[in-house]
Amino acid sequence: MANHKSALKRIRRNEAVRIRNKYQHKTMRNALRKIRTEEDKKAAETLFPTVVSMIDRLAKRNIIHANKASNLKSKLSKQIAAL
Repeated sequence: MANHKSALKRIRRNEAVRIRNKYQHKTMRNALRKIRTEEDKKAAETLFPTVVSMIDRLAKRNIIHANKASNLKSKLSKQIAAL
């Protein structure tokens, strides 16, 4: 168990950050799933900027790796172009 006040605070903070990161990552995955199952090209194109901004935000905060973000955006744009 932690002995210092700052260590106890760090433990609480880490848990709060972990939960927030998990929530944001899951939200991004759900948005990806929604845009991948979209049949209408126009609807997919309107969703695309919001999903890309989610991906970029997660990559900036190191929740997902930058290369993973690039791969996701690339695959998504290819799929939308093919609709």
